[in-house]
Amino acid sequence: MSNYKKFYHPQNYVNRELSWIDFNGRVLEEAVETSNPLLERANFLGITQSNVDEFFMVRVASLHKLMAANVTTTDASGMTPEEQLMAVNEKEHRMVEERYHVYNDVIIPALAKQRINIARFNQLSEEQRNFLHRYFREELLPVLTPMADDSSRPFPFISNNSLNIAIKLERDRSEDDEETQQKILEGDQEVERRPQEPHDDRNEGHDKFATVRVPKIYKRLVKLPHENTFVLLDEVIKQFLNELFPGYRILATGTYRVSRDMDLDVAEEDASDLLRAVQHQLRAREHGSVMRMEVEAKTDSWLVNHLIDNLGVSDMSLYRVNGPVDLTFLKKLSGMVEGHDDLRYKPFKSYLDPSFSMDHDIFQTIRQKDHLVQHPYDNFQAVVNFIHQAAVDPQVLAIKMTLYRVSGNSPIIKYLGQAAQAGKQVTVLVEVKARFDEQNNVRWARRLERMGCHVVYGLVGLKTHCKLALVIRRDEDGIRRYMHLGTGNYNDVTAHFYTDMGLFTCDYEIGVDMTNLFNMLSGFARPRYFHKLHISPHGIRNFINLKIDEQIAVAKGGSPALIRMKMNSLSDKQIIAHLYEAAAAGVKIQLLVRGITCLRNDLPELQGNIEVHSIVGRFLEHSRIYYFKSNGHDEIYLASADMMTRNLNRRVEELFPVLENDTKKRAIDIFDAMWRDNVNTRVLHGTEYEMIDRDGQPAFDSQQYFVDEAVAQQSAEKRQRKNRRHMSTVLETLTRHVSKLHLSDPEKGDQHD
Repeated sequence: MSNYKKFYHPQNYVNRELSWIDFNGRVLEEAVETSNPLLERANFLGITQSNVDEFFMVRVASLHKLMAANVTTTDASGMTPEEQLMAVNEKEHRMVEERYHVYNDVIIPALAKQRINIARFNQLSEEQRNFLHRYFREELLPVLTPMADDSSRPFPFISNNSLNIAIKLERDRSEDDEETQQKILEGDQEVERRPQEPHDDRNEGHDKFATVRVPKIYKRLVKLPHENTFVLLDEVIKQFLNELFPGYRILATGTYRVSRDMDLDVAEEDASDLLRAVQHQLRAREHGSVMRMEVEAKTDSWLVNHLIDNLGVSDMSLYRVNGPVDLTFLKKLSGMVEGHDDLRYKPFKSYLDPSFSMDHDIFQTIRQKDHLVQHPYDNFQAVVNFIHQAAVDPQVLAIKMTLYRVSGNSPIIKYLGQAAQAGKQVTVLVEVKARFDEQNNVRWARRLERMGCHVVYGLVGLKTHCKLALVIRRDEDGIRRYMHLGTGNYNDVTAHFYTDMGLFTCDYEIGVDMTNLFNMLSGFARPRYFHKLHISPHGIRNFINLKIDEQIAVAKGGSPALIRMKMNSLSDKQIIAHLYEAAAAGVKIQLLVRGITCLRNDLPELQGNIEVHSIVGRFLEHSRIYYFKSNGHDEIYLASADMMTRNLNRRVEELFPVLENDTKKRAIDIFDAMWRDNVNTRVLHGTEYEMIDRDGQPAFDSQQYFVDEAVAQQSAEKRQRKNRRHMSTVLETLTRHVSKLHLSDPEKGDQHD
């Protein structure tokens, strides 16, 4: 019987939110790492900003709501919501300082050495300033709208993550005096008795507040002609703001931004129309409470206090930044810089197995054997072609699929609609509660319905996060199910930079399980059991616990036992405690965890049996692998689920086996390669990650290894095609030669035969 609960002590766990900030710190380290190309380093810095934006909009927002509800229960690490909130803000303030140190003292000087400049206005030539003035007058001025805050106009609404300029100004009295003097000189005796103009503020206080929103329709970086010099859009606007306020003098300006509570809260048990409920919540959340306000460090204190008072910002939620507010513009820099290919990652073409091209029968390919793919090294087009061929194949009867996040112009949506219009039965589960993709998914759901697909929205109270595609086809020997099961989303865009794995199979028992699962998602079916799939809620937790217990029993019996897991995050209290128990029993545990890690591996009871690596590199590690080895037997599973409470208890997720020898070997080889990585890897020591010490060992970058492998496969395939063409040409030549011999001398031709 398991005894993992003895590890349920707060000192045995790292706080989830603080662990996430540490992860974002590992991303920041990539911006400093000189072995990365410079424009990619700038991109990493931009990624840290977008990461933390989402963190405040969701995780920090959740802590605020718990604190507002007077919740005083503690998390696994023993911290109350209020304590977590204080600790998060304290740590993030330090991280902000570090981010802007990297921006000002590392990235900007390094870019300048390459003649790539993000310039301040006072660094520009007169010609460049004139260019920007024309740009302001012709492009920006007609679009900008100044918003005043005074006795007749209330403080305007500041939308989430919008960039704004706060302005302190006063009436230009010199213009009033000149106007009055001119009237007197012209004999106007009614000057003093003239009625006030609309919103005349001559009798109000001196300092005025206004704000201008920086329009999102324009790129944040304004590129100057004929060179790689850029100026921030808000800097351009600030230089010419006086043209928006004639009759006033501008005393101070400052760029600022607020992040609001953007967590979607749909009470599904009360919502008969989930789609309408989600749309309503999308509108409502735009007015969520302010979680954070960022302002330029040198912003006038009167402006900052005015913003604090009107936006309800607490002291700990105010972030003064030593540089441009919102560094996400750095993610766009590489695409705007001309030339400098040496400052970017070398592009590579992912490998597409010819048997998954539209020129081949993909269903025959899958009938012959299972196929394991790893994106982005294997081309995601294999998955797209699978759905495309199912849409146009007259033998296909039905397609069933789950969609969590798809791209803005998804070819998969197109082919599902095409299949429905061809008369096939198409059922699509669209998760309209997928965070920050809600609006996109609502739009796709409506479109799929218009194209004739049957669209469902999942189960009450649960997000459907599994990644499944099921095609039912009438083969010559009867009905057969063809499937794709994946660890990542059916998103053709993110598949270029997320690492994920997928399995194509027509295994009979997995097919039965998939049918039962889709019936459960779309109807009232409640399968009593699944043959080979393990489904959350609860099913994956129970299965992982069973496997851990099996390894504990092996270790206690005196034999070697090994648990290897790869995931995005490890935060579930019970699973962590069970891993502690296994390590204490002698099971060797190797964990690849990209993000949150609430486990600490320095407890004396663990006997050093838990090793944790975190890979942060060119591609975002997103695949989930669960691998158990003992008594000469390997079992390896892939899943859509991390070891997080939400994935195990509150989502529909799938975990599936890799069964055939070649696919199992490839999956194990993939894990082995990642475990050998000593370039992108940090190693956990207690609660802190440190770069791996190569200790004289040659560098091994697992992501580059897989890129090289894909390129080699491409080259081999190209050689094979060339050889086939050559052989075909030789055969054609020989055939023509033999034919000529036959025609010129039939008797000799018979002898040749």
